[in-house]
Amino acid sequence: MNAEAASVPLVVVGAGAAGLMAAITAGRAGQPAVVLEGASHLGAKILVSGGGRCNVTHDVVDERSYAGSTAPAIRRVLRRFDVARTVAFFRDLGVDLKREETGKLFPVSDSSRTVLDALLRAAREAGTDLRHPWRVERVMCLEGGGFRLEGAQGIIEAERLVLATGGKALPRSGSDGAGLEMARGLGHVVTPRLVPALVGLTVAAGCFVRDLSGIAVPVRLEVRAGSGRRLARIEGSLLCTHFGISGPAAMDISRHWQLATLEDGGATLVVSWLPAHSDESLDAALRDLGGVSVLSCLARALPARLARALCEAAGVDGAVVGHTLRREDRRALVRTLLEMAVPVTGTRGWSHAEATAGGVPLSEVHLETLESRVVPGLYLCGEILDVDGRIGGFNFQWAWASGHVAGSAAARGAATS
Repeated sequence: MNAEAASVPLVVVGAGAAGLMAAITAGRAGQPAVVLEGASHLGAKILVSGGGRCNVTHDVVDERSYAGSTAPAIRRVLRRFDVARTVAFFRDLGVDLKREETGKLFPVSDSSRTVLDALLRAAREAGTDLRHPWRVERVMCLEGGGFRLEGAQGIIEAERLVLATGGKALPRSGSDGAGLEMARGLGHVVTPRLVPALVGLTVAAGCFVRDLSGIAVPVRLEVRAGSGRRLARIEGSLLCTHFGISGPAAMDISRHWQLATLEDGGATLVVSWLPAHSDESLDAALRDLGGVSVLSCLARALPARLARALCEAAGVDGAVVGHTLRREDRRALVRTLLEMAVPVTGTRGWSHAEATAGGVPLSEVHLETLESRVVPGLYLCGEILDVDGRIGGFNFQWAWASGHVAGSAAARGAATS
């Protein structure tokens, strides 16, 4: 290797959830890593996640909670480090987790700082040499094997390299897409579409949801192609905001709406405000109102402000009682309540996204090790790969699992090289 550069067996680029897990795993396997992190503050994504409480994982995780690469490929990685092992891992670090009603697992401290401090302590105890801010500006392969990493802080050459840089979500955390460019520069393919995932959706001015900021209700959202074909369906809580819609349902479906808009020549987002009802059951309920007003009926199931706004959107006087409700008004209410097209104009963008949809496909790595099929000695883990999960701790579980797989394999590789 080049005499002007410091030479080490293993470098991990990125000190987020996946990178720290990779470094901890490698160190415990006998091969301490040098970790390079370009951000000035460590663990920004961990600290802000879950409203500052850090949703570490979910009690039930399988490949059906993810999109991007194929389900069988995702499953093969997840099973290598499952939820039970994640819970045990954090318990050993002194971080006990609690299950909330939604299935989300949080630290009992309700503080993301507890999680980050435990990971950093474990990394130090595993012999990790954590350097930050140390931004990698260029990566190249060396003749005969190994890698050369250059930045303003110097040059490092490594026998093995783990890219755990994240995607493009929340760029102020250091996850600004640079890692994807590194992967491309080393010969990897990145999906042609990269969009913010788990992000709020903006809605056209004049749509009533923007006047109902703070109202949250359970809904069903569907993305439909121009032909009417359903492309995605999500049920969960929707939050009306000053910019449009957010909350778990909107954030989960955001990646699907964007990709459908880009790839299918346009898409429509349809909301059912009463997901427990079908057209037939709601029509029957409205026919049976008798002397009860439409607004009174809807206000039993929905916040009064939302019920009033939906009546107005349907062009129906909410004060009308059931036995005087005209057939065409009843049908208009059913359509508005169960099949309302939301005029989505876009998303809040990368700066507000919690994940990246797109990345390096899993077909480009060996699934048992996450070693590159393109460049021997290169490993990829976390958000840089084309895997994104639903809201609720699923993306962290992917980070723990993929970081563990890549870290343990890289340690074995460095020890035998």
